[in-house]
Amino acid sequence: MSLLFAGRKTAVTEHKVGIVQRFVMTVLNHFRQLLASLGELWRQPLASLMTIGVLGLSITLPSTLYLLVKNTEQVTAGWEQAGEISLYLKPNTSVAQAQQLRLAVSLFSEVEAAELVTADNALIEFEQASGLTNSLAYLDKNPLPHVILITPKASYVQPNAARTLVKKLERQTHVDFGKLDIEWLERLYATVSVARDVVWIVAILLCVSVVLIIGNTIRLNILSQREEIIIMKLVGATDNFIRFPFLYTGMWYGLLGGVLAWILIAFLLWWLQSGIANLANLYQTQFTLTGLDTTALGVILLLSIILGLLGSIISVQKHIKEIEPK
Repeated sequence: MSLLFAGRKTAVTEHKVGIVQRFVMTVLNHFRQLLASLGELWRQPLASLMTIGVLGLSITLPSTLYLLVKNTEQVTAGWEQAGEISLYLKPNTSVAQAQQLRLAVSLFSEVEAAELVTADNALIEFEQASGLTNSLAYLDKNPLPHVILITPKASYVQPNAARTLVKKLERQTHVDFGKLDIEWLERLYATVSVARDVVWIVAILLCVSVVLIIGNTIRLNILSQREEIIIMKLVGATDNFIRFPFLYTGMWYGLLGGVLAWILIAFLLWWLQSGIANLANLYQTQFTLTGLDTTALGVILLLSIILGLLGSIISVQKHIKEIEPK
């Protein structure tokens, strides 16, 4: 039995070896084309550096704007008093009733903390701030009401959510009215929202420009090698075999442009840090610019490679087919 099937086993083994060898040769061929495309960039240093520089600057601008918006959001996140609600109680409310209301309000799911400022404490703070101690001593009674200072949770600091919370609090017993600087909050979040939209618009436009730049560069490379492509097709080279070196060239352009953009962003942040530190010292505070983390760096490099491949694919698909031997 073993003699009868010995030949079949050998054929199967040779077939498996052939598949493995074919796979290894394919990988080696792509690796060779990858290095050859990098060599093409090296043989034309001036043109390659100019293209990489344009790509790096195009990626740097939206990335820098993104970091500025990110740092602005970090600064505004620390302005907790911007969403603080002042709840003024009715004049005839006692301290015990005010304490009960503060406890009830603090149990709301929307409230992070609630602090009671009694009328007596408010008058003392007003005297210290205004310096009218002698004049206030002639008052028959304290004109200031009890106030409950309410700090909403982070999800309720947004203008619409804060306005809804104020209306809910005003319906409580002993509450005269609530005060929140809604207009200031709306201006703040509207400014940040507009800045975020501008970043997206600029990023999309520059990404399109990167694709067009790489596509045009690859087109020029294809036209400069037109005779070589014709000869390769005459000897039987397929379109896919001819395409890959140009695709790898576009990938190298995108990768090197992303690396250059990261270097430029790091340099700009280093340059701005000293000036921002001096500005923060004038306001007696400390602030450090947040740079690109590992995730953001990976996203920039991946996006750069994708843009490079996209531009090269568009150009290769159009122009390789048009070159045919007569």
